[in-house]
Amino acid sequence: MNELRPLVGTTVIDVTSSLAGPTATQLLAALGADVVKVEPLAGDHARAWGPPFVDGKGAMFLAANSGKRSLAVELGDDRGREIVLRLADRADVFLQSLRPGAAERHGLGAAELRARNPRLVYCSIGAFGAGGPLSDQPGYDPLLQAASGIMSVTGEDGRPPARVGVSLIDLGTGVWAALGVLAALHERERTGTGRTLELSLYETGLSLLATQLVGYLGAGVVPGREGSAFPQIAPYQVFPTRDGDLMIVAGNDKLFAALCDALGVPELAADPRFLTNPDRVANRAKLVALLEERTRERESAELLETLVTAGVPASPVRDVGEAARHPQTEALGILQPLEDFVTVAAPLSADGERVRHHTGPPGLGAHTGEILRELGYAEDEIAALVSSDVVRLG
Repeated sequence: MNELRPLVGTTVIDVTSSLAGPTATQLLAALGADVVKVEPLAGDHARAWGPPFVDGKGAMFLAANSGKRSLAVELGDDRGREIVLRLADRADVFLQSLRPGAAERHGLGAAELRARNPRLVYCSIGAFGAGGPLSDQPGYDPLLQAASGIMSVTGEDGRPPARVGVSLIDLGTGVWAALGVLAALHERERTGTGRTLELSLYETGLSLLATQLVGYLGAGVVPGREGSAFPQIAPYQVFPTRDGDLMIVAGNDKLFAALCDALGVPELAADPRFLTNPDRVANRAKLVALLEERTRERESAELLETLVTAGVPASPVRDVGEAARHPQTEALGILQPLEDFVTVAAPLSADGERVRHHTGPPGLGAHTGEILRELGYAEDEIAALVSSDVVRLG
């Protein structure tokens, strides 16, 4: 076994909740970091988000917090703040997603922590960014999907805007945060000093709209909702069959010709209205109607086999359960049994070895005593902190 664990020996302090920050630190934990999850005495609120619950635990929390140790501490108490300061003094990374200004109010801002520990990589995840008129406002993924413009291009034309069905901005921000931390740690090997990193959900949302923004800024076109279709390519959308639906993506002239042959309408490939992709996009409605006449006559399984044989990319529109049980999912080994539930391992392999989680999500405060002892607290001091509601033992 030759696992990819380059961060063994790296300590990460995780003062985040919900999904974006926990996603970042879970990735760092999977790569070998010792991640200390700093939680309020009541715990990360995502612990109670559901349904669904798995053995009473919120699925979102379970999906984003494997491989960590939990320290339950009251940051509003000076004694609790001192615990986190001691942690930060010996840490490599401090990642926080507190409300704007809260880290500074608790004495845990970048300037203070990096003055004490110049090697520290300090990473902040906010809602709208470090500057600008909205910088002091909090936010969650669906709010930022609305604010960034993602909702305006999601859903069916003529229908209300829709939220993307996954927390795309949270997850994307988490990946960017992990990438930034890795880059800063790599640079620190050369410079000996850390960095202050800033990310926001809003900036991630804008980055996900890069194609649409480039088109608007260059051509003045405000994109709208296209359903399953892709506005720059046709045919490139879901088509109905006799017993279901298939996603068919004929992304170039060769694939379009192969699709027409498979559907028994080879003449469409030579039709002047559909000769090139710009032609097909300009005449999308007529083209889609002609193709749907043929796809509606075919059973999904039979048509899928025909298209795959012809080299035309196509897929059924599977539900989550069907995707989870599909042989391709099983073959990749990305679904990882972990203690009393099944989670999703990292979508990354190195030398054929899947990057996996090494422990399940921690119970609230499960490692409080252990971490305090590592910081030099005596047993009577720990007992006093517990009795004063400064910390909570799991």
